[in-house]
Amino acid sequence: MPQKNKAVFLDRDGVLNKEMGDYVRRLEDFHILDNFDALKTLQNKGYLLLVATNQGGLAKGWYTEEELAKMHQSLKDTYLLHDVKLTDFFYCPHHPDFTGDCDCRKPKPGLLLQGIEKYNLDPSKSYFIGDRERDVIAGNSAGVKGILINSDQPISEILDLIE
Repeated sequence: MPQKNKAVFLDRDGVLNKEMGDYVRRLEDFHILDNFDALKTLQNKGYLLLVATNQGGLAKGWYTEEELAKMHQSLKDTYLLHDVKLTDFFYCPHHPDFTGDCDCRKPKPGLLLQGIEKYNLDPSKSYFIGDRERDVIAGNSAGVKGILINSDQPISEILDLIE
């Protein structure tokens, strides 16, 4: 049986890009945080880097899938310039006030379960770094260790929590 992979899931807003207090709706408002060295360290330890983010602004019609794709491409390209590969993005396009209940909106574990299945991950060797309690709950529900940070806190400050 092939060996399972390990990953660090990352929330987006407040972890990879600056927390704006509201939805980031346009590429111009998307300010990437400098976590390049910290994520390179994790990558060098064999972790896949996966993004898991709620994007309820899509359901609200505040931005389009196309604009979201531009933001994610910008994130991917900027990290690649620092030799860091963000392997994949998982996002929930729903919002309970507009689309009802779903299985993928954090604190539910759906986004992480998609990543676990797609990349043959061992949840017990994987982590989820987020700046909200819902991120930790989603991680723990998927069998992944959730790590709570403050919004815009450097990931380098919590590297010692990851084996």
